[in-house]
Amino acid sequence: MAEGFSLILLSGMLMCGLLLHTVCRHGASIGEPSKKPNFIIILADDIGWGDLDANQPEEKANNTPYLNLLAQQGLRLTDFHSPASTCSPSRAAILTGRYGLRNGVTHNFAVGSVAGLPLSEVTLPQLLQKVGYYTAMIGKWHLGHNGPYVPTNRGFDYYLGVPYSNDMGCTDIPGYNLPDCLPCDSSGAPMFRLKRSVHRGCYSKLGLPLFENSSIVEQPLDLWTLTEQYKSAALKIIQTSRERGQPYLLYVALAHMHVPLAPPLPPQAPGKVYAASLREMDSLVGAIKSTSDETDRDNTLIWFTGDNGPWEQKCQYAGSVGPFTGKWQSSRGGGSAKQTTWEGGHRVPTVVYWPHKIPANSTSSALLSGMDIFPTLLSLAGVTPPSDRRFDGIDASNILLNFEQTGHEFLFHPNSGAAGTYGDLQTVRTGKYKAYYITGAAEACGGATGGQQLHDPPLIFDLERDKAEEMPLDIRTPEYQMVTQRIARRREKLLWDIATDPSVSTADYSTEESAFPCCDPMRPVCRCRMLG
Repeated sequence: MAEGFSLILLSGMLMCGLLLHTVCRHGASIGEPSKKPNFIIILADDIGWGDLDANQPEEKANNTPYLNLLAQQGLRLTDFHSPASTCSPSRAAILTGRYGLRNGVTHNFAVGSVAGLPLSEVTLPQLLQKVGYYTAMIGKWHLGHNGPYVPTNRGFDYYLGVPYSNDMGCTDIPGYNLPDCLPCDSSGAPMFRLKRSVHRGCYSKLGLPLFENSSIVEQPLDLWTLTEQYKSAALKIIQTSRERGQPYLLYVALAHMHVPLAPPLPPQAPGKVYAASLREMDSLVGAIKSTSDETDRDNTLIWFTGDNGPWEQKCQYAGSVGPFTGKWQSSRGGGSAKQTTWEGGHRVPTVVYWPHKIPANSTSSALLSGMDIFPTLLSLAGVTPPSDRRFDGIDASNILLNFEQTGHEFLFHPNSGAAGTYGDLQTVRTGKYKAYYITGAAEACGGATGGQQLHDPPLIFDLERDKAEEMPLDIRTPEYQMVTQRIARRREKLLWDIATDPSVSTADYSTEESAFPCCDPMRPVCRCRMLG
């Protein structure tokens, strides 16, 4: 009898230990109901890996103090990559966990695009909505601005933002840009038919619209007050989360650091504009973190990252790639940042913060991608991804919470800049090695464009020894042969997997005048203001 009692007692103690382990991992206390975590995704636009002070402490800059604090209190991911090196395909992959060759979005949508992210794709907010999350988005969407393609029809309960990039429409007081854009052309007759007029690469006949939910509330919007509008909306959503009594997903897709830049007044000297804009972006991140900490600190994960690297052709208005300068390409002409698969085009500053869950002041060099946000947040929310489709992102929750260092064994970087090869998985990363099957075709500061080149056999770089990607491995070495064979097999396997995937979507990239967002076509540049 005593033995039986001892076994029961031991069993109870083991059960209690397991219960405590579970409770510790999910952050609830004994006797409290478990709560699903809140998620805040902050996506910077056109930001460089070197723009985060913490990534380059030797530079002794002081442009990102709040992001530095986020890193000190959380986890800095040093080998994190955007899923693509331009806007639409990167954002589509983040929200679906799938390469562009699967989700259909391989290059940017236009002002006149009739469609967007294919309706057959399932998004992160849609899945979180189904399990009781309140979902809100602030900022740049760029995945379709008509009918069923708008954010509020793709899983978001609330939306405030610009439907595409902030250079895809005119404003009355333009921001800093190269080449300089003129203000909106407001002297013309009422516009019964919209036609795109471009002055040196800028729109002047169509105002940049600000949407709230599915309606335009301001056109053209005021670039110089946009940050405050975004901040006010984001903080209100966080502050009212307790009243809603729901866990929430807040996706903040910043206008920073995409040109035109509109840093706080007074006017900045050209060489100081980018730094001033970076500090403004950092301050917005700080406000979001502070309000989140005050509201539900221990139950809220904040994930800051970027959609792609700097827009190099904008010269002093572009960010820093740090040591990832793509010298092989730059020495031959052309850009090696945004619109390319060089490290500067897709290695982005990334910090994840979750008090008492993610170890403070930690760093991970695990190879990760923006596609991993989708499966990781679903895992943390206890949601199983749909079984009717194939995913490319991996669940990184053990990297965030448990010091695990294993990320992607292979990570593919799709072409985003060269017409005719959009979406091609032209560059492959495995461990410290990176192989290029295609290079070139992006514009650098000064206008030089490197011609597109095919490489068979591929160029292979050792990123551990050569962060600048200057000297490819000698094709005659055993090291090169070993890496080539390994990568070729995996690349063929993935391409076959995509080719036989029944869930592959196809995006409609057709454009029409009627698809231009316009709140009042009877007025020049569709001018209106419906904000209170």
